Amino acid sequence: MKPLLRPSRLAPGARVAVVATSGPVPEERLEAGLDVLRGWDLDPVVAPHVLDRHPEFGYLAGTDADRAGDLQNAWCDPSVDAVLCARGGYGVQRIVDLLDWEAMRAAGPKVFVGFSDVTALHEAFAQRLGLATLHGPMAAGVDFIKSPRAQEHLRATLFAPETVREIASGGRALVPGRARGVTLGGCLCLLAAEVGAPHARPSARGGLLCLEDVGEETYRIDRYLTQLLRAGWFDGVRGVLLGSWQECDPYERLRPLLVDRLGGLGVPVVEEFGFGHCADALTVPFGAMAELDADAGTLTLEEPALR
Repeated sequence: MKPLLRPSRLAPGARVAVVATSGPVPEERLEAGLDVLRGWDLDPVVAPHVLDRHPEFGYLAGTDADRAGDLQNAWCDPSVDAVLCARGGYGVQRIVDLLDWEAMRAAGPKVFVGFSDVTALHEAFAQRLGLATLHGPMAAGVDFIKSPRAQEHLRATLFAPETVREIASGGRALVPGRARGVTLGGCLCLLAAEVGAPHARPSARGGLLCLEDVGEETYRIDRYLTQLLRAGWFDGVRGVLLGSWQECDPYERLRPLLVDRLGGLGVPVVEEFGFGHCADALTVPFGAMAELDADAGTLTLEEPALR
């Protein structure tokens, strides 16, 4: 696994598009997020269908064609410097194969930010475009608009990425040690759901794998991890970073499962690293060469996340 192409950092006045690739977006939360972005001297533009709701499936923000069209048009617009997802939920897997990846590749690299259901797009951008992305808070997310720490870490990553070469979370070693590899990952259930899909990554070989999830019972997390293990997806992984498990079983009940399923990989594993569905979530670059020190609870990037 090699480091991916890094897009350019943002500068004051940069135009950023906000798109809804998954679930419906509450207007008041969207406006609050836009205010934060404007406060950073960015010029946010809202894609046409961000506030839509699918006529039959209320868990989707508009039709598949409209959501895919908003993302593709924003990406291919030469005046747009970054694309930020408005929120997660569900729906990305329905649009991934509707996108014109050749046109998006021709449009060149730019910053892409999101997490949760957006995991499927992080994987697609890595596999189909060879592009590094940012696993970070979304423009209309409560965890973004109500968290100055999450805002500041994303802002620093976007504007001054050299200042956040070391990501320190206060996490602790589940399995001690150090490892070097390329960052990847996201929401566990989405990674498991991608196995066997077109253009899916065959394994995490050579990678530092970031895992987190929300609202899952322990047996389901067991199932996702076991599926990935049986599929050989963990073969050759260099290290594992565990983020938040918000609205899952209490962590003291979940932790033994993580030891059981991941402890035998023979690689460093750090827990409670502070990314994902949690307050004050950190922004983690994907596609970056980095060193994990599980004992110190740090991830050190060899180069800034953005050029």
